[in-house]
Amino acid sequence: MASHDDDASDLMPSQTEGYKLGEKKPVDHYAELDKEDESLARWKASLGITANAASGSSSGPKVDVVSLFLTSPTLPEGKTIELNPKDTAMLAGLKKNPVTIKEGVDYNVGMRFLVNGDVISGLRYIHVVKRSGIKVDKMEQMLGSYGPSKDGQPHVSNFPTEESPSGMIARSGTYNVKSRVVDDDANIYADFEWCFKLGKEW
Repeated sequence: MASHDDDASDLMPSQTEGYKLGEKKPVDHYAELDKEDESLARWKASLGITANAASGSSSGPKVDVVSLFLTSPTLPEGKTIELNPKDTAMLAGLKKNPVTIKEGVDYNVGMRFLVNGDVISGLRYIHVVKRSGIKVDKMEQMLGSYGPSKDGQPHVSNFPTEESPSGMIARSGTYNVKSRVVDDDANIYADFEWCFKLGKEW
């Protein structure tokens, strides 16, 4: 059986050998860099990195994870799958009634989140999937760096497309997922567990 230490190490972000974090700068500093480069300016603006962009609550977390969601071209019209990491009752309910993911289809995981006050660097999403206590998958998705959210509108990041497993063995049992949102400084902004099962239909 996996130990708590194993779980903790699995959920730590990977490190690039020799990489060192640079000195943190305010958002206005990044907005002014290479401002004559129009394409770069548009890219920074898409991340919320603009002059006088610092906004949002300075008393709360630097990153507020609004939801984790799943999309697929095969989802029935009108059906959505979205998890609120702060809704402990909903997450607890998934232990008895797991999210159903259709087997053998393409799908995308994504995340909505707010950035408050200043630039966040090296934000990433990590999850570890276990079945019957045995690790069967790990995802580490780099989301990147973002400026403060504008007008309370969350940033949205869609992860690369994956294909769900298929077959009778894959459909047996429930999968337990431990999810974490963390930055380059190992600051943890969300830690939550949820469950899913694979089925012949959504």
